[in-house]
Amino acid sequence: METTARARLRDAATVLLAWAILLAAVLAVGWLLTHPLASSVEPWDDDASRWFADQRDGDLTGPARAVTLLGETPVGTAVAALAAGAASLWQRSLRPALFLALVLAGTGAVYGVATVLVSRQRPPVRILDPGLVPDDSYPSGHVATAIAVYGGTAVLVWWLAPRARPWIWVPALVPVLVALSRLYEGAHHVTDVLASVCYAVAWVGVVSTVLYGRSPTAPRHGRTS
Repeated sequence: METTARARLRDAATVLLAWAILLAAVLAVGWLLTHPLASSVEPWDDDASRWFADQRDGDLTGPARAVTLLGETPVGTAVAALAAGAASLWQRSLRPALFLALVLAGTGAVYGVATVLVSRQRPPVRILDPGLVPDDSYPSGHVATAIAVYGGTAVLVWWLAPRARPWIWVPALVPVLVALSRLYEGAHHVTDVLASVCYAVAWVGVVSTVLYGRSPTAPRHGRTS
């Protein structure tokens, strides 16, 4: 029992340390993009945003807005809750729910801190998503949420349902579509989206490794209620 408690404390410390490192990396990249690298990165970023804006088509705007909704925090949270509930009931364990909860909370916390400490103006194009805070371009919360929810669900399927692995591309495709929709709508620079992809994917990987490790269907340290 003592060994199990120590192992769980070690896992918790690992998760917290990894989150702190990812947060520091996101803040460091944000500072670089808005200060020493701004003069070299901004022109390229702005040109990329203008290119996406030039591709706008009336037939694509509606679908882009619909896809964007999949990355909204309330929608993502609801989807995560459904996926977590179904997986936990099926496995008769709280581990799947804990996994998705940690993934979603961790990505959201990094985004929340970064938007407060890193001020970056949104692309110089007409933004199709009204009401956005003008200097909260970095990083992309929609993309991070999509990776946490749908990417996290794909990871759960990979771990817990080997026979369904050929279908994990379905939830895994959602973050890609959300990223493209945010660029299409002019809500973020390409580097804002890439930053979210990097930290969110890394966070999903860390939590997955800590909670499941080499034993996807059984607790690593004794029984999990």
